[in-house]
Amino acid sequence: MIRKHSREFAVQMIFALGFDNAGLEAVLDEWLSGGFFERLNGVDELYEKLPDTEERAYITRLVGGVYEHGLELDGYIEKYSIGWQFGRMPRIAVAIMRVCMFEVLYMHEIPPKAAMNEAVEIAKKYEDTDIVSFINGIIASFYRGEVTQ
Repeated sequence: MIRKHSREFAVQMIFALGFDNAGLEAVLDEWLSGGFFERLNGVDELYEKLPDTEERAYITRLVGGVYEHGLELDGYIEKYSIGWQFGRMPRIAVAIMRVCMFEVLYMHEIPPKAAMNEAVEIAKKYEDTDIVSFINGIIASFYRGEVTQ
């Protein structure tokens, strides 16, 4: 699993956490288990190989960080999504933006432009072009307003 896949996997986990009352640790344990990957092998290239130790650490840090800073990240999404109500945004789009914003704010070893580019690339897989443009606009405005000020 490369970082791109790890990031996308984290997006899917964050999306799933919005529907799961089991909590962060239970979801991490289930999703990072060999059985989970065996069940989904062949569905998507994300599930072809169980994450190694380094990838698991990255995924856990990313998902845990987004989980911990969710209200803050959602505040940034609301701040920069002019004319959109947060509750009406596609949940996968919100998960993508949360991951990107967390990486930009808290994972300084990752270049912000790389996190932003990857967010747009992941969005292209799950959303139509209007939503991809929406995501790109919000994360670009966020970067200009919060990081480069």
